[in-house]
Amino acid sequence: MKKLNQRSHAWAQLGASSSTVKQHLVKGQMHSKPRAARSAILRVTLLIAACLFGARTLAQTDDAMTPIPTPDQPNAIEIGTAPLPGAQTLEAWHSQYGSRFVRNVTVATLTPFLPDPANAIGAAVIVAPGGGFRTLSMENEGWDVARALAEKGIAAFVLKYRLNQTPSDMTEFKRAMDEMFSDTGRRPPRPEPKQMKTRLAPQIEDSRAAFAMIRARAAEWKIDTDRIGMIGFSAGAMLTMATALVGEDAKPAFIGNIYGPLTAVAVPDDAPPLFVALAADDPFFANSEFGLIENWHAAEKPVEFHFYEQGGHGFGMYSKETTSTGWFSAFTSWLTMHEMLKSKAG
Repeated sequence: MKKLNQRSHAWAQLGASSSTVKQHLVKGQMHSKPRAARSAILRVTLLIAACLFGARTLAQTDDAMTPIPTPDQPNAIEIGTAPLPGAQTLEAWHSQYGSRFVRNVTVATLTPFLPDPANAIGAAVIVAPGGGFRTLSMENEGWDVARALAEKGIAAFVLKYRLNQTPSDMTEFKRAMDEMFSDTGRRPPRPEPKQMKTRLAPQIEDSRAAFAMIRARAAEWKIDTDRIGMIGFSAGAMLTMATALVGEDAKPAFIGNIYGPLTAVAVPDDAPPLFVALAADDPFFANSEFGLIENWHAAEKPVEFHFYEQGGHGFGMYSKETTSTGWFSAFTSWLTMHEMLKSKAG
């Protein structure tokens, strides 16, 4: 009965209006629940909530969604996967939290951010922004990450993967996102890795095509095909994990899971080194068990886990007065430790 009451309390907390939750997120004041509340049901709820709400960052207070013209993307390359089947709504962009987002992506692209040839070291990273498979945080979790990687001599490629369709009207879109977030308790569980291949089929197809394109053009872009990895944020982290687990020929050399799900998985024999960053006050994943970390470690596969005291969900490349801003430096140091950032000659 005690566990039932704890679960009831958790459901009640998650049943709060999305505007109230959003207010807590922006202020960075949503703290971890007691350890006793970490039940299987709550893990599922937190996971779905994060994917629906992943683009909402703690770093900015301007949460109004404002339509903007499609920005210039002169370097974006269509990766050759088919347009999203059955799509009726066209791609649209908006600003929020001082950053730019896209939704209703029907044609996947890859945007290269190549380093200065004099500093290029041959490693490459595919960057997968988050947004619940309904929107993509293209700036904070995409372009800004890629630019920072390129400054380190790493060739970075932002993957604008196909998304689930949402209403074309901005007001309806916001209402739909709020309703989905407030109704997460009745949503089905996240698919297991074997189900990901079906449930995330378009997105996994896009990530596989991205890996194939980079390998095919490796000589042109001066990339070592043995050092191509992937990093994702929130839902993008879920896609990154799915790519490593069921992505067949993708086979990333390393993967980064930044405030994504940490649910236990069966670790494949060829699992790549895994880097994980999460804030202890993340309202979605900090209260779940860390089965992914435990499984990777038990399988004797390289794993590094940074559990920052503060940072909330969606911190990405935003400047904040929390130690979570150190994740990028830690990630590149980790890559250096694994000799992924050695020079082309070395």
